[in-house]
Amino acid sequence: MVGLSRPNIPRPPRLVGQSLLYAISIFASLGVFLFGYDQGVMSGIITGPHFRKYFEEPDALQVGTMVAVLEVGAFITSVAAGRVGDLVGRKGTLFIGAVIFTIGGAIQTLTIGYYSMIVGRIVSGFGVGLLSTIVPIYQSEISPPNHRGALACMEFTGNIVGYAFSVWTDYFCSFIDSDYSWRIPLFLQCVIGGILAGGSLVMPESPRWLIDTGKDAAGMQVIADLHGGDPDDPKALAEYQEIKDKVVEEAGEDRSYTTMWRKYQRRVLLAMSSQAFAQLNGINVISYYAPRVFESAGWLGRDAILMTGINAIIYILSTLPPWYLVDRWGRRAILLSGAVIMAAALVATGWFMYLDIKQTPKAVVMCVIIYNAAFGYSWGPLPWLYPPEIMPLAFRAKGVSLSTATNWAFNFLVGEVTPILQEVIKWRLYPMHGFFCVCSFVLVYFRESSSLLLRY
Repeated sequence: MVGLSRPNIPRPPRLVGQSLLYAISIFASLGVFLFGYDQGVMSGIITGPHFRKYFEEPDALQVGTMVAVLEVGAFITSVAAGRVGDLVGRKGTLFIGAVIFTIGGAIQTLTIGYYSMIVGRIVSGFGVGLLSTIVPIYQSEISPPNHRGALACMEFTGNIVGYAFSVWTDYFCSFIDSDYSWRIPLFLQCVIGGILAGGSLVMPESPRWLIDTGKDAAGMQVIADLHGGDPDDPKALAEYQEIKDKVVEEAGEDRSYTTMWRKYQRRVLLAMSSQAFAQLNGINVISYYAPRVFESAGWLGRDAILMTGINAIIYILSTLPPWYLVDRWGRRAILLSGAVIMAAALVATGWFMYLDIKQTPKAVVMCVIIYNAAFGYSWGPLPWLYPPEIMPLAFRAKGVSLSTATNWAFNFLVGEVTPILQEVIKWRLYPMHGFFCVCSFVLVYFRESSSLLLRY
């Protein structure tokens, strides 16, 4: 109506600058929290009496399959995630992954037997494959270059917090004298997945993806928000122009996997090998089967889960130093030192199991803690940081999808055969993975160049 003025209603405050950046990082880390939780949740419940009774005392092959089959689903969708991430965007892929993971968690929680558990694990794996591929890409494309390493390491800390949370959930639920002792930990996957799915709807899209798909104004707005909210900020304008120039340079370029392999073969192999050795170095022998490891060393029942929980807390603490060191020491020094300590700790673990003396239970716990701490500050976070850093924008999603698929392929291999090897070769399993740590040291020392790690 004429003569009426519009009331001046203040807009709700919105996050900008560092507050927005860290809020995005923390929330996106729920994606890696989810597959950290899923890695740890099975380790405690597979040794529980109610779980074993319900599944009619599963043998080593059945246990290994229930644990590792998630990686089959993760492998499939991590290969497809590069294409999905390019089509629907980074936040859209986050939403889809979270919803699929939640559905898989519901199937596991309500399982009526071995085969329905397998189906639930595979479906959850589909979600994990999408999340584990797209979260590092999203984090890398949101983060400024001088903070990228630290934020990627914070993301890995979220993964280990998820792992530790699942272990302690298993421990406290082990006091429940019914099937709820293992159904409740599985149900919590649904809760966390639902939170991530809802939150992904309000997170900003990657500015690089927006500009790459012709949505320049939206991309500039996200960049401005990350720089404090001022669209005329010189740093924001410079970052926008840098991304735009790169997009124009790569316009019309063939973005197929074949072209990527031909032009960037060395970078793809570097990304894939870092993820392969992260698994061959033995981490999921501990993450998936820590209570079984401690049981074989002399800790029994609930005490084995308790030792796993204590180890998980120290594991979290070990992921904090890279927040500060990764952009100061560089990637190479951290990987080399981590490989040496991990190899020594694994050899010592096998040695004490071989001796089987009075001190073996405590000695094995100490060796596993040292191993986990070394992995947590080195080969844990850095293989997730490498691929998005070294791949150019045009091939980033595809390159990261291949490296992540490599992670899940070797993840499945380790998860499937570990229960069998624990029975067949016993203590020799740990020096075997120590040997792979030595191989990873050699690879980094002779083949890897820190000058390759440019920010794109």
